[in-house]
Amino acid sequence: MKIYTRGGDDGTTGLYFGGRVAKTDAPIEVNGAVDEAQAALGAARAWAERGGEVDALLVSVERDLWVLMAEVATSEENRRKLVDGASKVTAAMVERLESEIDRLSAASEMPREFVVPGEDHLSAALDVARTVVRRAERVAVARRVEGSYVGPYLNRLSDFVWALARFAEGPRHRTARAGD
Repeated sequence: MKIYTRGGDDGTTGLYFGGRVAKTDAPIEVNGAVDEAQAALGAARAWAERGGEVDALLVSVERDLWVLMAEVATSEENRRKLVDGASKVTAAMVERLESEIDRLSAASEMPREFVVPGEDHLSAALDVARTVVRRAERVAVARRVEGSYVGPYLNRLSDFVWALARFAEGPRHRTARAGD
């Protein structure tokens, strides 16, 4: 199977459920930024213990980003074809991130000052991924769709990645560092 189609040689790309738009159109810009975020999360995941908690959490949100990108790549007239949780971001997906943020925050005392990234490879990679997610969120703001949870999901995802980075720093960072 060839991975190239030549369909995009004219500067357009296909949408989910059909149709073509310019590669510079807002939804494609959003998906490009989200694709970068997903790759950054994957790079961070490469530092995590295989099969461990951080690995599983990252795989879960990377899969969520496929759902998000499907929604973004759907034209307005085809939005009715989207399926909650499969090709459309839901409130439950956002709430799941909030629950994970709360759980991770409870397991690790959160810093009381700005974090200096670079404590270890995994947390540093997560901090980079968080900044890429934030950029994706800023790009997504340009394509707000009424009733869509894309923006809230990306907003929570950046918080989740920050909390996950603090959690990944390990038990020695799960206590207050005041007075160190």
